[in-house]
Amino acid sequence: MLKRQFVLGPLVLLLSAVILAQPQPQGRKVALGDWPDARGPHRDGRSDETGLIEKWQLNGTGFLWRAPYGGRSAPVVMGNRVYVQNPAGLGENMQERVMALDADTGRLMWEYKFNVFQSDVPPHRVGWASPAADPETGNIYALGVGATVIALNKDGKLLWDRSIGEEFAAFTTHGGRTSSPIIDGDLVIVSAAISSWGSGASRQHRFVALDKRSGEIIWITSPGGRPYDTNYAAPLIAPINGLRLLISGSGDGGVYAMKPQTGEKVWGTVIAKRAINTGAVVSGNTVIVSHGDENLDVPELGMIAAIDGSQTGEIKTTKWAQKGDQFGFSSPVIDSGRVYQVENGSRLKAYDVEGGKLLWTQTLGTIQKAPLVFADGKLYVGTESGKFFIVRPFADHAEILSDVEMPPSKDDNAGQSAGIPEPIFGGAAVSRGRIFFVSTGGVYAIGAKTPTKPAGFTVDEPAAKGEGDATWVRVSPTEMVLKPGQAVKLTATAFDRMGRAIGPASNVTWSLTGLKGTVAPDGTFTPATDVVEQAGTIKATAGAVSGEARARVVRPLPWTETFDAMADGSVPPGWIIVGTAKTAVGAIDGQKALYKAPDNTIFKRYRGFVGDVNLSDYTVEADVRGTTKRRQMSDLGVTAQRYSLILYGNAQEMKIESWEPETHRAAVVPYEWKPDTWYHLKLRVENMPDGKVRARGKAWPTGAQEPDAWTIEKIDPIGNHKGAPGFFIDAEFGAYIDNIKVAKNQ
Repeated sequence: MLKRQFVLGPLVLLLSAVILAQPQPQGRKVALGDWPDARGPHRDGRSDETGLIEKWQLNGTGFLWRAPYGGRSAPVVMGNRVYVQNPAGLGENMQERVMALDADTGRLMWEYKFNVFQSDVPPHRVGWASPAADPETGNIYALGVGATVIALNKDGKLLWDRSIGEEFAAFTTHGGRTSSPIIDGDLVIVSAAISSWGSGASRQHRFVALDKRSGEIIWITSPGGRPYDTNYAAPLIAPINGLRLLISGSGDGGVYAMKPQTGEKVWGTVIAKRAINTGAVVSGNTVIVSHGDENLDVPELGMIAAIDGSQTGEIKTTKWAQKGDQFGFSSPVIDSGRVYQVENGSRLKAYDVEGGKLLWTQTLGTIQKAPLVFADGKLYVGTESGKFFIVRPFADHAEILSDVEMPPSKDDNAGQSAGIPEPIFGGAAVSRGRIFFVSTGGVYAIGAKTPTKPAGFTVDEPAAKGEGDATWVRVSPTEMVLKPGQAVKLTATAFDRMGRAIGPASNVTWSLTGLKGTVAPDGTFTPATDVVEQAGTIKATAGAVSGEARARVVRPLPWTETFDAMADGSVPPGWIIVGTAKTAVGAIDGQKALYKAPDNTIFKRYRGFVGDVNLSDYTVEADVRGTTKRRQMSDLGVTAQRYSLILYGNAQEMKIESWEPETHRAAVVPYEWKPDTWYHLKLRVENMPDGKVRARGKAWPTGAQEPDAWTIEKIDPIGNHKGAPGFFIDAEFGAYIDNIKVAKNQ
C-alpha cells in the first residue's frame, strides 16, 4: 500500500513514497555471538563460536533456564535478547506472537501479538516461521501464518505492518507452512503462494521485497511455476563467482537463485513434484539441495544432490544425486568436505560434498523436522521424538555426546498428544557460549553460565557499488493502491549485471499502460481524478533497459458494482481474484454478474479482495446465487474488515468468521437457503470504544423486504480494526455474485 501508518509516540504519520531513498552500497556486518536469522549469521546453519557445551542434563549440569513459551520455530538472538515466534492464547483469544526474552534468565522482556485472519491455517500450526533480526537497525521482522508482515523495533513497538494475505490473496493451508523472512541491505524479503491482478493474477510462489523501514514493496518476482503447496524452505544469500544470490526452494518443486536487490532470476532447477521445504547450502560453486517427495524420474521418494550454482537459466543436470532417502524437512550443513542431513525418519547421514558418496549413517530418533546446526565441531539438533542431541561427526562415523529427553507435553499446542516428550520442530541458535532451542512446551537455554564476550564480526561483507552499464532498472514502490488524484513519487534505480546498485537511472522516460493520469519527468505519477477503478503499469525506460511499477486506483466509499458496463469475460480492474479460479463477468437471467465457473480443482474455493486494506467501520452488501449437484451445494459470502458473512450450503448455516479453522472465533446460526436462487447478504463491522469489534449480518431473498433485525452477531474481544472488502466462494459447480455495495456505516 502507498499509505502506511507509523506510530511514533502520540503522532500518527502518513508515509508517502517520496521518502523512499535511492539504495546505497551496503555491506553486511554481524557481530560474533549474534544469531540474527533462523539459520544463523551465515544463513546456512553454521556458527564460528568455539568452546561450546558437549553434555548437559535437564535441570542439571549445563542447564540454564526454561521459559514456558512453546512453539514450532527456531529462536534468533541479537545482543542479550532471544526472539521467538509462537501462538498466544486459546480459542477466541488466540493470536500469533513475537516475544523477546532475556538471554541470561529467560525473563519476558516484551511481547507483540497480532491476529490471524482470512487464513486456512489451523490453530496448532500458528507460529511456523521464525523472526529475523536486523543487525543494522535492531528491528525485528516476522511473517505470520496469515501472510502478515510486521516490523517491530527493539522494544517491541510496531513500526509497520503489511497484509500480504489481503493484498495478494495469499494461499494458506492446513499445513501452516510459512517461510521465514531474510534481510538484505534495506530490504526484508518474504515469500508465499500469492495472486494479485493482471499479469500477476495466477497463483504462484512469489518473493516479495519490502523496504525494511517503511514496508513499501520494492520488487516482486515469480521465478517458478504454479505451486503444489505452501512451503517453508529457509532462504540463503551466498556469493557464487562473485555474484550474490538469494537461493530458496519454492512451492512448485524447484530451487531458484535470484539477485537479492532486484529479484532478477539467475537460475532455477525443478527437482520434485511437491513443494521444497529444505534449505540449500553452498560450498564454492556447489549448491546442495534436498527434498523428501516424488522425484521427476524414478519411483523412489526423496533426494539429496549437488548442482553447479555458477550456471544461468534452467539447470537440468546435477553434479551428483543420491535418491531414495526422504529429506523432507530438515536442512543440511556443510563441514569442510562433508555435508550432513537428517532424513524424515531421524537418521543422520554424511556425504562427500564433491562426489556424493555416503560416508556414514547415525540413527537419532524416529521422526524429524528440525534442521541441523554445526558449531565448534559438533552438531546440535532436536527431534520430533522429543530429544535434543549433541553429536560429534567424524570422517567415517558419528559419536553421540548427549541425548536429553524433553519433559512430557502438557498440552497439544502443536497438534501433538499431551504426555509425550515435547517435540522439537525448529533449529537451535548459538550465541555467546550458549545454545537456545524451542520445543512445543518451552524455550531452553543450555551452556555457559556466564556468556562469553566475543569481539569482532562473524560476517563482515564490504559494501560494493555497481559499475559499468545498467542492465536492470528497478522502479519503486513497485506495487501500489491509490485514490483518484493521489500523487506518488516513483524512483528508478539502475543496477549492473552483478545486481549492484549504480544509482539513479539516467535520462528516464516514463509511460503509462492501462492507467489514466500523468507522470512528471521526476517520476511523480498522478492518477486521473475520475472516480473509477483502474489498474495498470508505470514504466521507466533508460536507454536499452526499463522497469515498471503497478498501481491500482480504487474508488472512495461509497461505491456499487453491478457489472452491467463490463464486457463478458472481463475482470474488474485491480480486483484480487485468483486468475486460475475461472471467475469473470458473465450473464444470467438477462443480467450481468460476477460468475465463478464450475471447477473441481483446488481453485473451486478462494477468497477475493477489493480495494484498500486500511478501511474500517463499513458495510458490505451483495446478491449471491449458489448451485447444487451431486448433493454438493455452494458456500458463498462477503467480507468486511477481515470478517466474512458466509452462507454454507450443505450445512444450511450462516456464519460470521474471521479465521475459519479457529471455530471459537465464529458465530453460527441455522439458515435455510436454496440453490439457483438469489439472496442478498449484508455485513456491517464496527470498531467499538472498548477496543472490541462487532460484526453483524443478515440475509434475505433478493427482492424481498429487508428484515429489521440482524440475523447473526459476533463481538470479537481481540478484533480486527481494519481490512479490505471482499468475498468468499467455494463452488464446485459454479456461483454468482452481483450488486456489490460498500459504504461507511450509517
